Amino acid sequence: MTKPLQIFMEYKIKPKKIKEYEASMEMVLATLPDYDVTEVEWFVAEDQPYLYVEMFEVPTVSHYQALKKLRQSTEHPVFSSIVPYIEGGEKKIHCWAFQRKDV
Repeated sequence: MTKPLQIFMEYKIKPKKIKEYEASMEMVLATLPDYDVTEVEWFVAEDQPYLYVEMFEVPTVSHYQALKKLRQSTEHPVFSSIVPYIEGGEKKIHCWAFQRKDV
């Protein structure tokens, strides 16, 4: 059985849009499981103002590629709801997939 991929997404939110962004994220977080996303965590940086990180797992590279495409576009009605609050828009949503290594 293949291990799930660990996904990291990071982006900076416009300083005056934090409340709107955090409110929109409630729907984004509620929608992620529809795409076989598990183990969702959401962070704000302690030492870099307005930098947010999402971490979660997906079962396959195909899931990652599809979700990355949706998240970095304005096509999806829920996922795109945070785009207006991101410094630089959808092009500044950085996304990486990692394969877990055994320790």
